[in-house]
This record gives sequence, structure tokens and C-alpha cells, in this order.
Amino acid sequence: MKDVLEEIVAWKRIEVDRMKQVLPERDIHARVERLLGSHVPSMKAALTASDSGIIAEFKRKSPSKGWIKESGRAAEIPLAYQQNGAAAVSILTDERFFGGCDDFIREARDAGVTIPILYKNFVIDEYQLFQARLCGASAVLLIAADLSKAECRQLTRTAHELQLEVLLEMHSEEETEYADTEPDLCGINNRNLGSFVTDVQNSFRLAQYLPADAVKVSESGISDPETVRSLRLAGYRGFLIGENFMRTDSPGNSLNDFISQLHQPQNPLI
Repeated sequence: MKDVLEEIVAWKRIEVDRMKQVLPERDIHARVERLLGSHVPSMKAALTASDSGIIAEFKRKSPSKGWIKESGRAAEIPLAYQQNGAAAVSILTDERFFGGCDDFIREARDAGVTIPILYKNFVIDEYQLFQARLCGASAVLLIAADLSKAECRQLTRTAHELQLEVLLEMHSEEETEYADTEPDLCGINNRNLGSFVTDVQNSFRLAQYLPADAVKVSESGISDPETVRSLRLAGYRGFLIGENFMRTDSPGNSLNDFISQLHQPQNPLI
């Protein structure tokens, strides 16, 4: 099967080089420098304090399933997520494969989103960290599968210098060794980014390999409140859910219903 992640990363290198021609590194550094010192909402703190821990994702498209909600508007859905109880929002900013862009984060902020926003992309170059900070993100996703450990560590340091938190995404036992690169949050992706096969049991299998004090996030394939309850018992504090909401007519209301079910008292065993 074609490795989708390799294809995405190969294109991302071309894309970043083109972006540097449009907005040179010197110029984007200067723009971001003017932002440093301003308040950036913490995703780590939000998930730790939340009784749901849901990171609701604005995701219009995927490589494996095509368009999910082509008409979805960044000025509406992320705000609806906030109004309906999301602890944080994730916004896809990759254009070619996920139908996103950096402006979606700007639009969400302009619409009134104040909770943490995750810059969801395939970050392989420090330039992208400056892009994330410039458009209003609070945290960035780093994916162990497409970075060396040294690259991951350096990108994390730069992100922190820019007041951005890091959600480090891992998928295998081998990749959990990246957890010592000092990310703010440790994510386990239930989806294999090479084949796009999804299995939520991956989070349960790998929880034991993460640092005991890590703020753990389970990503992808979560569609049932009972799964969230079970993951909480396994030590997870964050739950990234996108497609389950985005495929509905009203993602915000769907999130509200999900949280309501999550908080319903459980029937005692008879």
C-alpha cells in the first residue's frame, strides 16, 4: 500500500520552500517577534482543568475519505465548538491533503474563539512554527513518524521560544522514546499515517510507555463517550475528535450531545 505519510511530507518540503519565497524567513521572524510576550492560552492547562478534555477538530477533508464537510466554515464551527464545551480546538491547516489553511485559525480567532487552538499540520521545518504563531495558534503538532529525535527536540525548543506548546504525536512503542524531547503533551495516534488504518486500542496499548506525569492525549477513531471514559481510566486527559462531529449537520450540537452523554451517571452493575 502506498505510504500516504511519505507522500505528504515530500510535498510539504516543496510547499515550505515556496512559502519562504513569498514571505522570507527574515520577514516572518520580524512579524512574530512583535507578538512575543502577548497572552497565549495553554492547551496543557485547559485539558488538565477540563472535565471532558475534548479537543474538537475542524477537519474538512482527509486523504483517505475525501471531503468530509467541504462547506464547513472556520468562522462558524470552531466557535460553535467553544460554545458547546470544547476544552480546545484543532484546526487542519494543510491545504493539499486536508483542505485547510493558516487563515482558518485567523478566522476562528476573529470570530471570537479564545480557547487554545492546535495548529494541525505536518511540521518539518522551523518556518512552520513561525507560521503557527503568526496565525494565532496556541500549540503545534509534531509527528514522531516524520522527524528524527534530534529534529523533534530542536523544533520543540523553538516552539517554546515562540510561546507555543507542543503536542507530540506517537503511534508505536518505538516512537514513545520521543517522549523525552520535552513536549507539553504526549499524543497517541490511533491512526496509522502510512496506511490510515485506525484502531483505538493503540492508545490503551501504548499508555504504559508514556511518562507517568505526562498529559496524555488520544487521537483519532473516537466516536463513543464510553471510549472516552475508558481512556480516562487509562490515564488520558485529552481526546482529539473531529470526523465524528464534522460529518453531522451541526458539529457544535453534536459535541454538546457527546459531552452530555459523557457526563451522564453510569448505571450500577446488577
